[in-house]
Amino acid sequence: MEHTPRKNPKKEKTDNELEIELMRSTLEEAIMETRSTLKNRPRLTRIALSKRNRAVVRALNPMLVTYLEASRDLCDTDSILFGTALAVCRIIGAKVSTAGRATGQSSGEKELRSVSQGLELSSAD
Repeated sequence: MEHTPRKNPKKEKTDNELEIELMRSTLEEAIMETRSTLKNRPRLTRIALSKRNRAVVRALNPMLVTYLEASRDLCDTDSILFGTALAVCRIIGAKVSTAGRATGQSSGEKELRSVSQGLELSSAD
């Protein structure tokens, strides 16, 4: 019978603590980054509801309490929640699109602008 070495529980706990601290740091950074205008926010992709992704969300949930309790208004709460979603994407390695950031326009804004320009042209006839 082979003897498999047992993991050191202290080292495992330290690894978990480091991982949680890295998650907290990523969360803080993402929340601070998203406290700007909506135009500067990246587009987030849908993520699968895998066990790992759910575990990341469960780990971040208790960290949110501090931020949400200090939230001053709905805009602040929105930034906190969006920042958390961004942090989840970064932690799990999901692709975060920066489309629309360079121009500061969403596809909806571009569409609205082209429709209004079309209306201006047709009314000039």
